[in-house]
Amino acid sequence: MRIPRIPFARYSPGGTRSPGGTRTPAGTAAPGSTKAPGGTAAPVGARNGGAPRTGRTRLTVAVLATVVSLAPVAACGGSSGGSGDSKSLEMWTFKQSHVAGLRDAAAVFKQQTGITVRIEAYGPDDAYTTKVQAAAKTHDLPDVLEVHSDGEDFALGATGIARNIADDVDSAWSGQYQKGVRISGTVTAAKYKESLPGDSKSHGVARGQRFSVPFTSGTFGIVLANKKTLAAAGITRPPASWEEFLADLKATTGKNAKTGGVSLGLKVKATGLTWVLQPLAFAQLGREKYHALFGKDAAADFASPDGLKALGLYDQLQPYWMPGTQSLDIDAADQAFAQGKSAWDIGGTFTLAFLQQNGMAPDDVMAFGLPGPQAGAVPKPALGPLALTGLAVSSTSAYAGNAEKWMKFLAQPAVASTFARQATEVPATELGPDAAQVMGPTLADMTKTFAGTPATTYDPGDNSFRPPTYDQDSMGEVLADLTPLGQKSVAATGKAMAKLNNSFWATSK
Repeated sequence: MRIPRIPFARYSPGGTRSPGGTRTPAGTAAPGSTKAPGGTAAPVGARNGGAPRTGRTRLTVAVLATVVSLAPVAACGGSSGGSGDSKSLEMWTFKQSHVAGLRDAAAVFKQQTGITVRIEAYGPDDAYTTKVQAAAKTHDLPDVLEVHSDGEDFALGATGIARNIADDVDSAWSGQYQKGVRISGTVTAAKYKESLPGDSKSHGVARGQRFSVPFTSGTFGIVLANKKTLAAAGITRPPASWEEFLADLKATTGKNAKTGGVSLGLKVKATGLTWVLQPLAFAQLGREKYHALFGKDAAADFASPDGLKALGLYDQLQPYWMPGTQSLDIDAADQAFAQGKSAWDIGGTFTLAFLQQNGMAPDDVMAFGLPGPQAGAVPKPALGPLALTGLAVSSTSAYAGNAEKWMKFLAQPAVASTFARQATEVPATELGPDAAQVMGPTLADMTKTFAGTPATTYDPGDNSFRPPTYDQDSMGEVLADLTPLGQKSVAATGKAMAKLNNSFWATSK
């Protein structure tokens, strides 16, 4: 199986394959990107003078771009990378919103160890990829790289850019992370299997290797709403069900048809599929029947009564999309929400930081997990968290020990707590019972969606039930014909999705 790509913003592990076998970047430089003329990445903060930038990095697209462009690079050439100084390190990140928190942490780290850590941000994601690849060729990599977890890290490992740190990450270190993400960055049996095809970007990794430790975590399928707009429509609390959500959408669009709708970056077609339909179908059908939608049994696939039921629920959003949302990429959809052009926005835990960068106060945002239908098999679904970004040691670092010391330092709860407040991000570190107080009420509300049992939790990282050649972008294209494009009926869409899914099975070995 290829590395799955999940469009939770620009953080998705892996890439996708077009029907023709050509990988198709689903996103490009966002508005306000900092790509320099000639395609050279420039430090984000330096270029913007530290001001918030709009080209944020989020899950899917970034790794896609990364996986697309990372050709094997002989990074291990014996030449020292990083700072070249035993008392200093260099770290690169693709997230401008992380820079302030990392630099503050670095100041404390220096006080404790005498080691200076220089933080630089490069963006957008594709420019970061170019920067890393170019640095690998010239043996000029930094000591530490922030990476997209469980996709980009493996690609970097496979190309010789990231160091295998499996022997260095002991239980005491990994035990500081949330239970669900502790092994992130490790080539598990499943990840090794995904690497076996010759065209896999992680081809060549070995089972048991580890190329990163988690840094931030989160999930998608999070609905964000403008409290003021909602209050004007008489809405003061999150909807308890899918039906209440639709009623609330009707209320806000009834108040203002132009600005009361919901935005979603549907230009990246897989967002509708993976951020809304899949968790909604899980809630409607329960785990086994949800998995069966992607199986070979025609009695249970998307053309079946169960499939049509799930698609029918999704189609109920049709009257409430923000005008033109199908033409917006993920950043643009979030910007529209921050600018008051929509009352609702569907994203992930990572969205809040971007909204804040675009001038929206977190306290003005109501956030909740996508609710399930009242009569569904899982009416109160939880959304399982994933590791979103991780930290990797470059293979050319002459001071890998110091680099790992810095990474361990960032994993400490006190350090992670301070970073979480500054970056408005959920850290991968387990913060314990005080997590809500540490992260603030809005971010804490999002993390409440993590709480569930295995039977009630939608796991976006589980792709074990899909055909190995499954391509979510192609499936998302078909779904878009149902809504927002309105070109196909529920029945026709179900039939087309089932046919496409069958073609994936037919080409899978």
